[in-house]
Amino acid sequence: MSTRDGDANRVFHVVELTKTYHMGEVEVHALRGVSLDVGPGELVVLLGPSGSGKSTLLNILGGLDVPSSGKVFYGPEELTAADESALTRYRRKHVGFVFQFYNLIPSLTARENVALVTEISDAPMEPDEALAVVGLGDRLDHFPAQLSGGQQQRVAIARAIAKRPSVLLCDEPTGALDSTTGIVVLEALERVNRELGTTTMVITHNADIAGMADRTIWLSDGHISRDEVNPAKRAPSELRW
Repeated sequence: MSTRDGDANRVFHVVELTKTYHMGEVEVHALRGVSLDVGPGELVVLLGPSGSGKSTLLNILGGLDVPSSGKVFYGPEELTAADESALTRYRRKHVGFVFQFYNLIPSLTARENVALVTEISDAPMEPDEALAVVGLGDRLDHFPAQLSGGQQQRVAIARAIAKRPSVLLCDEPTGALDSTTGIVVLEALERVNRELGTTTMVITHNADIAGMADRTIWLSDGHISRDEVNPAKRAPSELRW
């Protein structure tokens, strides 16, 4: 990857990012010139309607997709100049993903699901440690079918953080959960961000979740329409929706 200097205080530096999908003869402009910086340890919430570009932006930051134009830097490294093998190394070493659906293997226990990641990581947590961080130290040997939806999502978070990523990217992590269960999951994400210093970005349709963020970014029609620092963060337990 190519590099740049002077980015010690930025995890991500994004410059004029565009993404156009071609669906037959139709062009879909998912991102239209997005620029932003994300600092170390920030907890950022991305808000906006479906089709506003949130998931596309997160996928590009996570190395799952490439832009049509523009540049993305992770620290000093230019992700947009990286080949597929370099992006694979980046995802494996630096990024944890949490999605709306948990993608756990039904035949494996919580501990074994987390161990799948630790076995391919350089300096991972022990699975028991990662599960303790998300409050599941007493569910190590339970299979997914023996866990609630919120507990399964917390196993997915434990799996994502077990490789000690510097970045945790979450796409609608509470989208399939009721508010009470969702708050427990948000508490797990907040704890990861606070105790491990993991830069965390959370996509949601739910504006109330922005109350727990350091910063909220609103997307609309492929543009950033607002980008605001939260003057007073609230604990997830204080959120209601």
